[in-house]
Amino acid sequence: MANKVDWAGVHAEATHAGEAAYHAAAPTPMVVGDAKSITSNEIDYTKPTYYVADGVCGFAWVDVYPARGAFITWCKRNGVGRKGYPSGWNIWVRTNCQSYERKTAYARAYAGVLKAHGIRAYAGGRLD
Repeated sequence: MANKVDWAGVHAEATHAGEAAYHAAAPTPMVVGDAKSITSNEIDYTKPTYYVADGVCGFAWVDVYPARGAFITWCKRNGVGRKGYPSGWNIWVRTNCQSYERKTAYARAYAGVLKAHGIRAYAGGRLD
């Protein structure tokens, strides 16, 4: 009899690792404001500026290949992720912030747990 994998447990382990990485991340803060001129990349500090502690904004996800097998079947049944484009299975990092660095840390940790369980997974992200 083959060993039955607890996919809910794997997902919970990956989620826990992702959340820990998210909270441990140390994003580079930034200051946002108007430029001194249209051709300048210097901030005009005579105008309002905003300190963004979580750094640049962005998105992150985990791609799983191929989009079939027991884990993907479990994902489909439990509303985890969706079909990726152009292929694979895509699990988005959904958090209550826009920090690219925090979200990509989460995705790398989540993908790492899946890899440890023999699933081909890769973290992805992009700036907003």
